[in-house]
Amino acid sequence: QVELVESGGGLVQAGGSLRLSCVASGRTFSSYAMGWFRQAPGKEREFVAAISWSGNSKYYGDSVKGRFTISRDNAKNTVYLQMSSLKPEDTAVYYCAASYSGSSYSERAYDYWGQGTQVTVSS
Repeated sequence: QVELVESGGGLVQAGGSLRLSCVASGRTFSSYAMGWFRQAPGKEREFVAAISWSGNSKYYGDSVKGRFTISRDNAKNTVYLQMSSLKPEDTAVYYCAASYSGSSYSERAYDYWGQGTQVTVSS
């Protein structure tokens, strides 16, 4: 069992930056690939970024490439999402998720989910 708790969301102006954190419970964090997804009001959940268990492989959704960076610290059981050049369309609830089967763009591959953290970007 893995519990995930996100933090770092908030209100930011367009062009600004935020760093989201997701802390995982348990001793097997390094066995899981981690992902970030987001869901805006009235829209389906969208893939944002994923990172392999080792941190060597990273993947990004087209809408965030070049602006967001995913990273992890296995010693701290934490995955991060550094978000820069934020746009109003980045406004959403951001979720982290853990996948035992490996990094994936599909939310179906993820076994555990956090409760989410709200990010609001004002224009």
